[in-house]
Amino acid sequence: MNSDSTFTVLDKEAKSPIEVLPRDEGREHLLAIADLLAKVMDTTVRVPGTSWYIGLDPLLGLIPGIGDALANLIGTVILGLGARLQVPRIVLARMSLNLLINGTVGAVPIFGDLFSVWFRSHARNAALLREAAMKPDRETHADWFYVGGIIGGTVGLLLLAIALMIWLVYKLLLLVSSG
Repeated sequence: MNSDSTFTVLDKEAKSPIEVLPRDEGREHLLAIADLLAKVMDTTVRVPGTSWYIGLDPLLGLIPGIGDALANLIGTVILGLGARLQVPRIVLARMSLNLLINGTVGAVPIFGDLFSVWFRSHARNAALLREAAMKPDRETHADWFYVGGIIGGTVGLLLLAIALMIWLVYKLLLLVSSG
């Protein structure tokens, strides 16, 4: 049999196909690229005197306006590798959310760069990619929960911000009308 093909084993009692991935050099090469890119972006250099590592992502974030966008653009290469390896769509959604979180918080000067050092979205995405690529039949309930939580939290924060703005406008109107 060919080592580049996907094998299907049929369980005679359950009659359900079980997908088994053979060791594939092409797949391993793409995963190695993702790992290398994650290391360059998140953990290239050790900060002297600490156990912290920084990469290109927080350094690019120091460039006003374009740095975080450039770092996230580079990070989409890992996302593209995930699409090429045909990982489940929910995993791609989770990887996209990691980039979105890093890019959004990273846009805040100084704090965003420190967040990028801690969050390490590229390393998270490379780990998600490796796990999903090696186990195509893996359960994705945790991924659905993560994506749902992020979306729910975002909607909650948006509603809270709207309520705060309405309250502030109301208080401002009371102040203006009483004066």
